[in-house]
Amino acid sequence: MRVHVADHPLVTHKLTVLRDVTTPSATFRALVKELVTLLAYEATRGVRVEKIDIMTPVAPATGVQIASPRPLVVPILRAGLGMLDGMTALVPTAEVGFLGMIRDERTLQPMTYATRLPEDLSGRQAFILDPMLATGGSMLAAIRFLFDRGATDITAVCLIGAPEGLALLQEALEGRNVSVVLGALDARLNEKGYIVPGLGDAGDRLYGTAG
Repeated sequence: MRVHVADHPLVTHKLTVLRDVTTPSATFRALVKELVTLLAYEATRGVRVEKIDIMTPVAPATGVQIASPRPLVVPILRAGLGMLDGMTALVPTAEVGFLGMIRDERTLQPMTYATRLPEDLSGRQAFILDPMLATGGSMLAAIRFLFDRGATDITAVCLIGAPEGLALLQEALEGRNVSVVLGALDARLNEKGYIVPGLGDAGDRLYGTAG
């Protein structure tokens, strides 16, 4: 498994504003989109392309285009939806599927409650979007779900992650074609399974339902 933690001042700056408890939902949503577009440059470094011959205003040239089958972008509902526009801004030809998962707050185990994906993902590249990699349980379940349907190359894109979640993925997915791209790797999880220092509940902050 490959791991990339962004090391860029713009990423760190935008994450700092996201973390601030006083940042309003509208600003939070706009920053998430901007951050995901920045992270998507790294996440799509290995996107499959194929050669194409074109004509410029001056002469013939050979370039590349995104290969078929097109990449599949899979936001984990609900918070992952806030990342979708940022990803498709960079890869507008990607197909989009949806995976609904929720974490049991007592056991911290993920449960799948909705799917909207092709049954056959044979040979597909997939990009899973979830703002936070905390315990890693939901992301691991999502990755396994896509592998079970035939996906061969999966990249997880998260704004922030915890060492515990990253370690779970590394142990469970050793030898699999998986990449993880993070905006930052935080210190730890607290006793409730939240990332510290983190940014709170991303879904609540995206959609203005924080208590």
